[in-house]
Amino acid sequence: MRTSVLAILLCLIFLPKSYSQHRNRTSSEIYHELLKLKETKRVLYVAAHPDDENTRLISYLANDEHAQVAYLSLTRGDGGQNLIGKELGLELGMIRTQELLQARKVDGGKQFFTRAIDFGFSKNPDETFNNWDKETILSDVVWVIRNYKPDIIITRFNTEPGGTHGHHTSSAILAGEAFKIAGDSTKFPEQLLHTSTWQPKRIFWNAYNWGGEYEPDADKKYHTFPVGDYNSLLGRTYSQIAAASRTMHKSQGFGATAQIGAGTDFIQLIDGPKFTNDPFETVRNRWEGIPNGQIMESKISEAIDAFDFVNLGANLENLLEIRRSLNLEPGNEDWLIEKRMAIDEIIFDILGLTAEFNADEELSFPGKEIKSTLVFNSPSNTDIRLQSYTILDKKLELEESVEKNKPFKKDIKITLPLEYPVSQPYWLEEEILDNVFSISNQKSIGQAFNKPSLSGLLAFELQGQHFQYELPLMYKFNDQVDGETKQPFTITPEVVVHVGAKNVFLKKGKETQVEVEIGFFEDVISGKLTLDGLNPGQYKILHNRTDEVKKKKFFSIAIGELPTGTEKLDVVAKYTLEDGREFDQDIIRIKYKHIPNLTYFPKSRFNILNLNLQLSDQHIGYIPGAGDDIPEVLQQMGYQVTLLDNGSLTSNNLKQYSTIITGIRAFNVNENLANNMDQLLGYVKDGGNMIVQYNTSSPLLTNQLGPYPIKLSRDRVSVEEAPVKFDGDSRILTYPHRISESDFENWVQERGLYFAGEWDSKYQTPFTMNDPGESPKKGSLLYTDHGNGTFAYSGISWFRLLPAGVPGAIKLFVNLIEQTQDGQD
Repeated sequence: MRTSVLAILLCLIFLPKSYSQHRNRTSSEIYHELLKLKETKRVLYVAAHPDDENTRLISYLANDEHAQVAYLSLTRGDGGQNLIGKELGLELGMIRTQELLQARKVDGGKQFFTRAIDFGFSKNPDETFNNWDKETILSDVVWVIRNYKPDIIITRFNTEPGGTHGHHTSSAILAGEAFKIAGDSTKFPEQLLHTSTWQPKRIFWNAYNWGGEYEPDADKKYHTFPVGDYNSLLGRTYSQIAAASRTMHKSQGFGATAQIGAGTDFIQLIDGPKFTNDPFETVRNRWEGIPNGQIMESKISEAIDAFDFVNLGANLENLLEIRRSLNLEPGNEDWLIEKRMAIDEIIFDILGLTAEFNADEELSFPGKEIKSTLVFNSPSNTDIRLQSYTILDKKLELEESVEKNKPFKKDIKITLPLEYPVSQPYWLEEEILDNVFSISNQKSIGQAFNKPSLSGLLAFELQGQHFQYELPLMYKFNDQVDGETKQPFTITPEVVVHVGAKNVFLKKGKETQVEVEIGFFEDVISGKLTLDGLNPGQYKILHNRTDEVKKKKFFSIAIGELPTGTEKLDVVAKYTLEDGREFDQDIIRIKYKHIPNLTYFPKSRFNILNLNLQLSDQHIGYIPGAGDDIPEVLQQMGYQVTLLDNGSLTSNNLKQYSTIITGIRAFNVNENLANNMDQLLGYVKDGGNMIVQYNTSSPLLTNQLGPYPIKLSRDRVSVEEAPVKFDGDSRILTYPHRISESDFENWVQERGLYFAGEWDSKYQTPFTMNDPGESPKKGSLLYTDHGNGTFAYSGISWFRLLPAGVPGAIKLFVNLIEQTQDGQD
């Protein structure tokens, strides 16, 4: 759920999780981590989107092979749909990023991304690379390989176009090309200022047959993994781990039930030397590449053999000896740094340590004093002496011995510098260009998410060894339902600017009013509001008022006429303080219980639309589906809109509405709608107008989508510039706005999806469209008379087009709404 939070106002690069997010493991889990400590092989799994990854294979490799496994998703899933809320685009990408991170916590993997933006469905790699700059995304894949240094690469998809998403095929193409050049110093040499070349040993395809069990080709070299096996240390099969991991993709409705019994996954060799029995054959054990590596490996083996599952403290001496040797070993390769961090984690678990750095509030801003508390507790008899805590380059001397099970607490006050950055997701800090995130810092590329907004470094001594551990500042509180809850501490702007409507529709001959709210985190501050994109003479501030209690200023602004021929103008609201500081960002918060709270700061941008819309005085009833912003846009146009929930779909209640519109995928998720379709069709027959937006072909709660039969397909037109051919002079195209070919320009992401595939002859189709090289599709929009009313089904992506302020799409949708009004042809 997304909220704009004016009322309260408001680099995980290649590093492991922080301790404050750490759960102390059981003895069997600690033993499992020791097995992983000994293993050095690394796997990179590559696909295109969140939820593309094969969690069964990742679970097996991470927990049976004990390999370090990472998933590289080319995109953050920004172009998908959202089953659990209204967030789409960049906001959905943030949700899906965190869902992937939660999935990796379950299956034991790591997570990386490229700069590619999911621009929606693509039917082939040519179309994909027409939207992405291939060289840029290839460089990102090479960068991740060079940093992560995998021994083998596994792709989810193969390079054969057709039969799957163009992004999928492209991910395999890019992985194959990166495999060949990552070890070549002449390719992307600028990266070598920060990393070194790396040549993986082999690349595989995670072979599958969507129609049933995969049958390997006799002339191909492949390997099988028993992914249905049981892990006695973890108490689950790899299928169960995988199902729990996949279920984290909740926004996509990917709740999974584990397969019971044996299961097999195949990987087929694509490139690299042949092997006999093991895909890791001839992969070098990394311990053998460092001076005392074999001794180190032997010590880990001894600790494993002597492991005491009951008296965990008895393992401490062996673990400290391993740690001492690791820290004496020269070299700072990533894998060695990870091993040092891993042994620290294991020692903390053995001792049952707790270390926290907590703030008394979730949100703050640069310049404000933050009250925080450092907490440390050891339930063991081991002598531990806290030495210092360093925050913002200020070292606090502690020099405190920790008594058994008596928490040490220290209150710390922090004031952030005015120039301290806000907690904006790093890939959204710069303007987006051509379906690729702009990220100027090379070292940030590949990161899953930001580093914590604020962290401190705790130093302590344990049996003569010095430990340092990073503790991010967290907001910890008790939830009445969920109990102890932690959320990331978040830094916001001191001032945020919120525009009441993202689409402002000008009325011919009238001044149009826009409401802007300025929210202050603490005190109301004097300043000046301007609208960048408009000349000073094109708008005027009618009045403003200040609410000291709510810490807000409210501005009413009148906008005059735009230059002739201007249908759409992009405008940014900006508030400038007397000291010259400028603020032009809103604040959006996204909260779901399966992921951490998300906060980002979009530009305070809105569209001014000069379309001369011809609207009747309609009251529209809107039946919610999976979530979209269409009702808000209709209200911004000037329509009265009421959301219809359970109990409201009776014939008597429906009479008050001139038009009924169903939200996206309503027939997939809204049982009330499916159970009352007879009432709705009776409403149409009696003179009402009904518009049904797209639904997926499966699962449908009812097959009765209209007054006459309609069968949905998976047909779509994914190229937003695809030509549209009009089929006659349909009333849909003429009243009240005459639609021309120019109205299909500047559409976003796609034309539409899940078109009707078959339909009764009583339906009419106003136009035909198709992607390049494909057959014409007529099923994007069907309409018909039924009794005294009208009905339309449309797979056009109104849920993207209308909130984006696409002029032609808005006029066409108004035509659908106005079909039962006086004056129609």
